[in-house]
Amino acid sequence: MSQYTAEILWQRDEQELFIDYKYSRSHQWNFDGGASIAASSSPSIVPLPYSIEENVDPEEAFIASLSSCHMLFFLQLAAKKGFIVDKYVDQAMGVMGKDNQGKMSMLKVTLRPHVQFSDDKHPTKTQLEKLHHQSHEQCFIANSVKTQIMTEIIF
Repeated sequence: MSQYTAEILWQRDEQELFIDYKYSRSHQWNFDGGASIAASSSPSIVPLPYSIEENVDPEEAFIASLSSCHMLFFLQLAAKKGFIVDKYVDQAMGVMGKDNQGKMSMLKVTLRPHVQFSDDKHPTKTQLEKLHHQSHEQCFIANSVKTQIMTEIIF
């Protein structure tokens, strides 16, 4: 079993009353390898100026985690089959809404991977679909959530 950690740091500015809800949602995500990510609530959830539009919000991070996990398995599976991947781009998108219990949740994430291969060995459409299906099946993050995850392969 593996363990993963992240430090989430938020601090109130001295000029903020806090109990009036007029405080910055800007915070930091710090990871063990030294990476630090500026984070915030989404401006679609908490209006500006209390959200920081330039910062990553948890909803975006959720989508990026699903996409990244899928991609990493795809790269491994493609290499195992002898396909050389030159570039992988995914324009992933998530949709928030109320679930069956009336709770706000990420209802659906659509992955839109476009993969460029080199050399003469390119997967057929069927092989590419199978690689993406296997990537989805093996993705730890996808296996951990109730969100519907779709893959629209860009050929």
